Amino acid sequence: MLKHLFRLSFLFAALFPGYAQTQKSPVGVQLYSFRNQFAQDVRGTMQKVKDMGITYCETAGFYGMDAKAFRAILDEFGIKATGISADFGELEDAAKLKTVIENAKTLGAKTVTCFWIPHNGNEFTIEDVEKAVKVFNESGKTLAASGLMLLYHNHGYEFRSYKDRYLLDELITRTNPAHVSYQMDILWTQHPGHNPVAWLKKYPTRWKAMHIKDRKKGTPGNQFGQMDVENDVTLGQGDVNVADIIKQAQANKIQYFYIEDESSRSLEQVPQSIAFLRPLFGK
Repeated sequence: MLKHLFRLSFLFAALFPGYAQTQKSPVGVQLYSFRNQFAQDVRGTMQKVKDMGITYCETAGFYGMDAKAFRAILDEFGIKATGISADFGELEDAAKLKTVIENAKTLGAKTVTCFWIPHNGNEFTIEDVEKAVKVFNESGKTLAASGLMLLYHNHGYEFRSYKDRYLLDELITRTNPAHVSYQMDILWTQHPGHNPVAWLKKYPTRWKAMHIKDRKKGTPGNQFGQMDVENDVTLGQGDVNVADIIKQAQANKIQYFYIEDESSRSLEQVPQSIAFLRPLFGK
């Protein structure tokens, strides 16, 4: 029945494009979902994002433009960049961090998210955590002074056991909550064998944003932060308990929700995922 409703909603939007534009999405999108399309046609792809009803996003680069030019396109299509990305090297280099801040200000973003902590192959250790803690605390303080929030986005390798808990516990508890917060990727929490709801409850004030993703049923997990992107499926069709996670995230008062779909089917799947989310957000 749910799949049938998805098809009807998607078909209706295809037959009546104006309908899609008047139905606002209850969540944003990580623009990396459409990286291949943006690489070919920025304005055309942004039009498709708008037609999905999306009004806010998290950026992943500017596709050959500077921040000012990219902001102009976002403004043209009525989409606000609430967050931008920064790699670890940009956070630990003062000059590069200054550019990150300038770009975030130009876009009007509120958050800066780091998506990966450098480490040797599949070996993620307490030493890697300790280095990240230092970089996050220092850069987070600088970002906070500019009115920006630093987020770290988990990717699965942080769930290695350490003493009587996990490396992610060490990362969260050793970083200053005044300057460092976290973005939960629900797929990358479940993929290494953990329950996203439990982690939301464990640190209710530290998670400020969320990437909403679903995983093809039967996909084997690991602690390496690795998975075939084609295992990303439409929300509600995989083995991630999205409904319960969203309920807890709302109880936690998480501020920013972004759909991220890295598969080659993102243009088709994201509108269906939005339809799945509407009743969960009461819209």
